[in-house]
Amino acid sequence: MVKQVNEQGRQDQANDSQGDSKAIVTNQDGTHENLVSVVEKHLKHSFDKPYQAHTLAVFEALDAKVKAWQGAVILDACCGVGQSTRLLAKNNPNALVIGVDKSANRITRNVEEHFPVDLAGVSNYEIVRANLNDFYRLVEQANWPVSKHYILYPNPWPKSKHLQRRWHGAAVFPSIIKIGKTITLRSNWRLYLEEFQLAAEIAGRKGTISDVALSENQVPFTPFEAKFINSGQACWQLEIDG
Repeated sequence: MVKQVNEQGRQDQANDSQGDSKAIVTNQDGTHENLVSVVEKHLKHSFDKPYQAHTLAVFEALDAKVKAWQGAVILDACCGVGQSTRLLAKNNPNALVIGVDKSANRITRNVEEHFPVDLAGVSNYEIVRANLNDFYRLVEQANWPVSKHYILYPNPWPKSKHLQRRWHGAAVFPSIIKIGKTITLRSNWRLYLEEFQLAAEIAGRKGTISDVALSENQVPFTPFEAKFINSGQACWQLEIDG
C-alpha cells in the first residue's frame, strides 16, 4: 500500500506551511485497470451537461477581457487561495493570469497581507469562482489562446472507485487536454501524474515527470506545496508539451 495526501480536494488553508501533512492509503498498486477504457470512452463521446448559470456569467465577463488582451493567457485551474495565481502573474508580467476555483471561501481569503513575495504593482490576474467542469468546456469552445495551463495539487481521489473523479478520468478530460501549449501538473501522489500522463498520450500529447526541487530562496507555488515539502513528502511535476 502507498501512503499519500489527504482526500479533501484542493487544500483549504491559506498560510499553514508547517510540516504536519497527514497521509492516507490508496488501494491501487499501479495505474487503474480501467483508465484506458474510461479515457477512450470520454474521447469518443461529447460532454453535454448544461452549464451552471454562475459559471457561464463569470466566463462571459472574462471572455471579453481575454479577447481584448494582447499578450499571453495563463490558466491556473483549482487555484485554491490564489497564491499560485499571484506568483504566476508576478513572474509573467506580460500575461493575463486567470485563477479558477470552485470555492468562494478559498478565493476570497485575504492572503496578500501575509504573502511571501512583494506584489506591489502586480495586477495582471483575475481570480474567480466557477465550476471547472463547465469552465473548461467554455474555454475550449472559445479557443482561448492559453499558453500555459497549470493544475497544481488537485484532489487526488486515491480510492480506486473514484477514478472518474480524477481529472484524467472525468468526462471533461477531452477539453482539459486541449487547453494550453503546455500543461503543468504537480502532485505529491506520483501515480496521479502517471495516470494523467497515460491519458494524455491516449489523447495524442506527450509528457514527462520530474521531481519538484525548490531552491533555498524559491517560493512554493501553493501553501500546501510548502506543507508537503516540510512534512518530508516528495512532490512531482508532469509537464505536457504541445
